Amino acid sequence: MLSFASLSLSLAFASLVCGTAGSQISSNKNISYTNPILSGWNSDPSCVFVAERENTFFCTTSSFLAYPGAPVYASKDLINWKLASNAVNRPDQIPSLLTAKNVQTGGIYASTLRYHNSTFYMITTYIEDPLPPTFYIFTSKDATNDSAWSMPFAIETPYIIDPDIFFDDDGTVVVAYAGHPIKAQVIDMKTGNATETFDMWNGTGNGFTEGPHIYKKDGYYYLLVAEGGTELGHSAVIARSVSLRGPYESSPSNPLVTNRRTNEYFQSVGHADLFQDESGNWWGVALAVRGGPTLYNQTVYPMGRETSLFPVTWPKGKWPTASPVRGRMIGPLPQPSRNVSGEGLFIGEADVVDFVPGSAIPKHFDFWHTPVKPTSFTVSPSNKLNTLRLTASRSNLTGDTNFVPADGVTLVTRRQAHTLFNFTVDIELLGCNAKEGDEVGITSYLDQFQHVDLGIVYLARNKNDKTTIPYLRFRATIVGKTNFTGVVSQTKIIALPPTWANDLVRLGISTVNATYFAFSAAPAARPSASIVVSTANTTLISGGLLGSYATTNGANRTVQAYVSRWRYVPVAQEIDYGTFVYSD
Repeated sequence: MLSFASLSLSLAFASLVCGTAGSQISSNKNISYTNPILSGWNSDPSCVFVAERENTFFCTTSSFLAYPGAPVYASKDLINWKLASNAVNRPDQIPSLLTAKNVQTGGIYASTLRYHNSTFYMITTYIEDPLPPTFYIFTSKDATNDSAWSMPFAIETPYIIDPDIFFDDDGTVVVAYAGHPIKAQVIDMKTGNATETFDMWNGTGNGFTEGPHIYKKDGYYYLLVAEGGTELGHSAVIARSVSLRGPYESSPSNPLVTNRRTNEYFQSVGHADLFQDESGNWWGVALAVRGGPTLYNQTVYPMGRETSLFPVTWPKGKWPTASPVRGRMIGPLPQPSRNVSGEGLFIGEADVVDFVPGSAIPKHFDFWHTPVKPTSFTVSPSNKLNTLRLTASRSNLTGDTNFVPADGVTLVTRRQAHTLFNFTVDIELLGCNAKEGDEVGITSYLDQFQHVDLGIVYLARNKNDKTTIPYLRFRATIVGKTNFTGVVSQTKIIALPPTWANDLVRLGISTVNATYFAFSAAPAARPSASIVVSTANTTLISGGLLGSYATTNGANRTVQAYVSRWRYVPVAQEIDYGTFVYSD
């Protein structure tokens, strides 16, 4: 989504990884794989390997204002990743995620995941403007179960960002965080109190030192740091010291990983984390943006910030070195396996959601903020089986001057996970009781200030006839971007064809190519009659959400809309310029 890697959260490694702290000693065979491993909006990754949990890898990524938040993915082979749980899954965990001010840059940033003494620890930064950042720690005995995640534990902080938690051998718990230099404090896990701050390392001179991770290996404390900002100069650098408090020596091979000053398709590589597998191999994950520097400089990054995997070699007593991030790579992967616990889909799977009676909203679906009224989203109500009933919000997807998040926005989404895809939802027309402004539709959504929508909206027939009839309205919204240089498509309104009036209407978003979306409509019973209403450039919706909404566009009245046959069909991933990997 937005370039918020600077608000990255980092947890330390040390004893949290259950692996062999030696060099690469694997008997695994090198296997070809493709990046990204967590496609779509999955920025600021943090991963850990847990041998005692059936040799499973766990990763988490940023969620910002989306709810449920702080997703946790699980994998046995580093390639097939399943949504295992969401650490933030109950409104009372962070109540202000529901009521926070109307800012689009808040929420949960760059959570970091670790495992220590049979417990998962997730530390995160929660931002609620204008309040300073808060560091929260969540714990769980079972990262594959939503309900196992604890209430958050706030710790005393200097109101900075990117906290890292490190468990030293003597039981000391250290939190490090962003700054120039990187800073740290010892914390009391019972009270949350922290000691006086001490300086660690100021990086290699490229500025924006953030996202620290501390590891202890072969008698050294290693400090991994993001550097160079979150754009094309992004990188990860590493230093070490025999003392936690330094002085730290910079690796002669720095940066550990970056694609800056290259023409590689994967750019902005940084905010990394390191971990081992069962065989002792070291691996790294980092965020990266697909498209190459030319598109990036045009503010076009279709898939946003995603998670990529790279092999690391780390001999005993030596410095680690890493393979550069590319779309196609080779490494000593574990044997392929999809035998993974968890409550959601595998990354990259299709959606075939028919909202059957007794089912729930799928685990991988996202809301914007915590839903104010969960009853606004009702699966298969008794009067309309096999539908999702959306009770329209007063606010539309943008809001107005009177909007506060506590008003709620009726929007349900899933993440775009492929360069090329098809997304469709069937919409039931509101009928004769519809009032002017009532609207139900689909959207490609970045936040309230950047989204592109295709809705069925009820408007007056003309200035002399106030009878409302349904129109197809395509509308691109961008608010508050004074320096925006991208292409904003013009609003387009066309009357719904009269022959569609007695049918469900199938609204769709599909990719024309990697940088353009087509917004289409068809009678659900005759999809061959589809019309393309308009197209939109992805300058507006980098790494966006795809979903359905209902609104009265400002009116205080109850309107219930019904959507059905929700489909997301993967087509292909672009892993290099013009090189596509097509879905099965």
